[in-house]
Amino acid sequence: MRIVIAEDLVLLRDGLIRLLTAYGDEVVAAVETGDELLAALLEHRPDVAVVDVRLPPTHTDEGLRAALAARARIPGLPVLVLSQYVEQLYARELLSDGAGAVGYLLKDRVADVAQFVAAVHRVAGGGMAMDPEVVAQLLARPTRAAPLRRLTPREHEVLALMAEGRSNGAIAQRLVVTEKAVSKHINSIFAKLDLRDCDDDHRRVRAVLTYLDA
Repeated sequence: MRIVIAEDLVLLRDGLIRLLTAYGDEVVAAVETGDELLAALLEHRPDVAVVDVRLPPTHTDEGLRAALAARARIPGLPVLVLSQYVEQLYARELLSDGAGAVGYLLKDRVADVAQFVAAVHRVAGGGMAMDPEVVAQLLARPTRAAPLRRLTPREHEVLALMAEGRSNGAIAQRLVVTEKAVSKHINSIFAKLDLRDCDDDHRRVRAVLTYLDA
């Protein structure tokens, strides 16, 4: 079975390669960015892709977006998401075409190697492999505050300071972090609130409105 892996943590990426190879599979590409993932999927058209949600450069949702873009061009391309996070919006989109061949597992809940490999093979065969926690979050009744629940505690702090009208520099000074770190948090907030179709100033306003509305 031919597999493409997308994981930016080198130790985990190497571990996945060794693990899947030991079970007789062939890893045809192992990449660390969303752009590399999309290119690898279109070039190799693997039997399955094992994808982390958050990849460089912004570590928000590049992996999942690249997988969705590839799946749009290669209908039914098997994708198994292996992540620390449940990105509800994209998980729903991944499932929405009804074609199957998808999976979504949480890294910290994978406790059995054989079961993980079986899940990879099941997705490659056109089946599904969903972590119960992922299913629970997808079935949760949405509320006006639901989008904000995707944010980490630090992202909540950053958004609250944005709502006070503070600049990135002022937020960095208040939280004792770098402006680069603040920018990274803000990009993650934009992604989690699905604010992608306008310039950053407009998205900043919309993010604050979402925060105040909830």
